[in-house]
Amino acid sequence: MADAAWLASAAGFALAMAASPGPNNMLAATAAANFGLRRSLSQVIGVSLGFPVMLVLVALGAATLLQAVPGLLLGLRWLGAAWMLWLAWRIATAAPAAPVATPMAAPMTGPRAQPMTVLQAALFQWVNPKAWIIAGGAVAAYTGGGVLADTLILALLFAVVSFASLLGWAALGLGTARLLRGPAALRWFNRAMAALLVASLVPLLAG
Repeated sequence: MADAAWLASAAGFALAMAASPGPNNMLAATAAANFGLRRSLSQVIGVSLGFPVMLVLVALGAATLLQAVPGLLLGLRWLGAAWMLWLAWRIATAAPAAPVATPMAAPMTGPRAQPMTVLQAALFQWVNPKAWIIAGGAVAAYTGGGVLADTLILALLFAVVSFASLLGWAALGLGTARLLRGPAALRWFNRAMAALLVASLVPLLAG
C-alpha cells in the first residue's frame, strides 16, 4: 500500500522524468510555437493520457512479453528512433506556415498541417524510446514488479505531472515564438528544436 514516503518518491521520479528534455517535450514546444497553445492542447492531452495507459499495460504484462521475445524491445527502440528522425527532418525542412506534419498519418503541407491529435500523441508513446525506459524503470522501482494498486496510483501521478510539464514546455515554445520576428527566425527555431529532438535520442539509444 502506498504511504507518504512512497508517494513523495514516486512524484519526484515522475516530475524528473516528465520535465526533463525529451521527444514529447520537444514536440510540444514546437507545436505551440507554430500553431499556438490552444491547437496544441490535443497533443498535450494525448501524451498525458497515453503514457499512463502504456505504464499500466507494461505493468500488466507487456514487460513479460518483451522479456520473452529477445530483440523486440531493441527493435521498437530503433523503430521509434527512425520515426523521430523523420519527425526531426520534417520539422527542420518545412515552411514556417506549416512546419509540423501529423506523425501518425500521411505528411501534410500547407494550411492543412496541424499538431498531433489526442490519439496520435497517445500512440506515439509506443515508439518513443524515452517512454519505454521510463515505464520500465517506474514499474521495476515503484510497483514491486506489477502491483495493480501501486501501478494505478503511479499512472495517475504521471498523468498529472506530464500534463503540467507539457503545458510548461508548450508555453516556453509559444513565448519563444513570440520573441521571433518573421518566418526566417521561426524557421531557425524549428531547426533548433529538430536538432534537440535528435540529440535527445543519443542517450536513450546508448542506454
